[in-house]
Formats: sequence, C-alpha cells, structure tokens
Amino acid sequence: MGEVVEDSVDRHVAVWVKELAWMDPVKEAIFFRLAILVRHAGRTRRDILDSDGLKQWQYKVLLMLRRLGPPYETSPSHLAELLGLTRGALSARLATVEEAGLIVRTQETGDRRRVRVRLTDAGYAVFEQHAAAEEAGEIALLAALTPAERRTLADLLRKLVLAAES
Repeated sequence: MGEVVEDSVDRHVAVWVKELAWMDPVKEAIFFRLAILVRHAGRTRRDILDSDGLKQWQYKVLLMLRRLGPPYETSPSHLAELLGLTRGALSARLATVEEAGLIVRTQETGDRRRVRVRLTDAGYAVFEQHAAAEEAGEIALLAALTPAERRTLADLLRKLVLAAES
C-alpha cells in the first residue's frame, strides 16, 4: 500500500475534530466524501445534459420509457406514477419532449380516450448518447480503483443501502 495523500476531507475533519470532541472522525470522513462524490456526479450529469440540450426531467421521461423495455411505451398514468408526478404535470411536460421528437403519444385503436406514450427512435438515440457519456465519466472516476477495490466498494455500499432501506 502506497503513501496516503491528504485530501480536502482530511483537512475538514482535522478542523472539526478539534472543535467537536464528540464527533467520530471516520464517520465524518465517510459522509463528507460521499457528499463530494454525489456533487461531482450531479455536476457531471448536468454538464452532459446541457451538452445534449436536455433538462433533467426530460431525460427522466426517456429513462423511464427505456427502462420499461421494448416497445418502450406505457400509459400516461403509469408514466406519471413512475416519475412521481400528477397526470396534469406530466401532460404539460410531455408536450415539449414530443415537440422535440423524442416521444410520441398515440391513441389506442378503438378507444380514442386511451393514450400511449412511446419512445421514438430519436428518443432512443438521445438516451443512448447521454447514458454512454455518463458511463464514460463514471468509469473515468472509478479508474482510480483496482477492479477488486471497486467490487469491495460496491459490496460495502450495498450494506449501507440495505441498512438505509430497512
């Protein structure tokens, strides 16, 4: 194991350990580092979205449709539920995504009141482009770890997620 290089979190913890004798410095280092990584991932995601000309909520519409699997379509009420929105809020948002050609809304044959929302080929391509760019950024960050370290980190984070979800 090589020399440990001090980061901004080490300096943050050093200050607070002096001020807050009761603070657990290891806990503080873990959560402060997680916060930095969350901010980094969010900033990277926003930069990629900006370069694609997408807003976060527009990408989420594409993401949810893609996640459903072929034929990448669902009812507006199901999509609203997946996104945690009311149908009214979703309807207003879908208009801009549809105008961009990323989704299409169609009426079911025989019942014009029943509408389906489907990812278009263009929407599929935009999603793929964005997801690939995000993947590349995440892989670049994880390049600082060996494959074994990545697996260990993933396993440890699973334990924390399970604790948080219980």
